[in-house]
Amino acid sequence: MTQDTPQDIAQALAQQHAAMLAGTAIGFEQAQHASDAALSAEHAAVLQACRMLGFVEHDAQCVAAAWHAQTQRTGQFTLTDWPCQPEDFGILPTPRANAFPACPKNLGLYAVLPDAAWVARMAQAGVPTLQLRFKSENEQAIRQEVRAAVQAVQGTKALLFINDHWQIAIDEGAYGVHLGQEDMDDAPIDTLRSAGLRLGLSTHGYAEMLRADAASPSYLALGAVFPTTLKRMQTAPQGTGRLNAYAKLMQHNPLVAIGGIDESRLPEVMQSGVGSVAVVRAITGASDPEAGAQRLQAILEKFSAPSQNRPKTTL
Repeated sequence: MTQDTPQDIAQALAQQHAAMLAGTAIGFEQAQHASDAALSAEHAAVLQACRMLGFVEHDAQCVAAAWHAQTQRTGQFTLTDWPCQPEDFGILPTPRANAFPACPKNLGLYAVLPDAAWVARMAQAGVPTLQLRFKSENEQAIRQEVRAAVQAVQGTKALLFINDHWQIAIDEGAYGVHLGQEDMDDAPIDTLRSAGLRLGLSTHGYAEMLRADAASPSYLALGAVFPTTLKRMQTAPQGTGRLNAYAKLMQHNPLVAIGGIDESRLPEVMQSGVGSVAVVRAITGASDPEAGAQRLQAILEKFSAPSQNRPKTTL
């Protein structure tokens, strides 16, 4: 290293890894915290560079700790080597004894749908992975939709995940359940695993990825890649620069990119190495949803093995 001060190192790091910027960049002065004084110059500089690049604090801390571990492991600190080795992030090796049942590495086109009628429609259209995201406060209505959705995929090759309603998903024999970070505190992970459910978990950056990975889920969802109005996000859109880094770090998991992805952005997203892309409006907002799904699948199949070899779903 030729840079002498933490400011020099931080600014050089932020410039070198500008593709990791999300949201609004901040200056070095804003990126300094009083607690940084207890760290080595390199560790503090990485932490400050991550803040300059718009990483939320817990993600910046994860990257800085991993960079420090990488430096300790390799014996050298370099500007260019963004950490991407699982051991530097404290990720346990695989396979793991506590892992959830596996799902395909490439889940393909993943349609997030509002009700069982949409599930039936897209299952018949050949969309390989479906999620029922049915919003209601009425438990009976939820159960009816989940049951109808589970029945709708029978005899097709579609894999059905239920958003949030894990107990009903177990009761009705769904293939899997998808949970957000906030749901992980309430859902009994051991119960879900014992029931044989596949588990997908949402993540929005390094800290959430590491927390989710520790549960050994069936897949991780990475997002939001681009701006979306469907959900209020606590973090800025991650962008494809970060997605590339996340996919490299978490390649031991099936990965699903989500958030603002449409047909025009699909090739760029798939170049990250994820095996699946989740879409909502690209299908439900299309003038011809079946034709739209076919176009999306055609793009996906250029990057990964097609899903047609799956056995049909049966009870």
